[in-house]
Amino acid sequence: MSLPSDAVSPGRIRNMAAIRSTDTKPERVVRRALHAEGLRFRLHRRDLPGKPDIVLPKYKTVIFVHGCFWHHHGCQYFAWPKTRSEFWREKIMGNEKRDRIAQRALREAGWRVIVVWECETKDAKAQQLAALIVGASVTRKDARWF
Repeated sequence: MSLPSDAVSPGRIRNMAAIRSTDTKPERVVRRALHAEGLRFRLHRRDLPGKPDIVLPKYKTVIFVHGCFWHHHGCQYFAWPKTRSEFWREKIMGNEKRDRIAQRALREAGWRVIVVWECETKDAKAQQLAALIVGASVTRKDARWF
């Protein structure tokens, strides 16, 4: 039995269902680094725009841990899919737009917004990340935390 051209195979459905939106490996790496430095945080606060992955209320800071594919990072881990390209372009561009709107709303509400990309968590250095978050002498251009 062949599937219509716009249908998705059962294997693809199973694969997509396994992709997590919370508690991802990059998110766990960042949380572990923060915790090791003595920082305490809340996870996925629904009352904040964009439902940030990590919230540090003491520092009025939110952290989004973005997957390079899902949020269109320009690194080696991102490539436009070759199949259903129109669908994926709409989906990923929609994610980017939603990210910008949420981050703007958070900044306007007085929150400090930090985005950590999946590729930046590969060789994590907890002290660098913690220093950036608590506002130690790390400049924005030096914000390659990992």
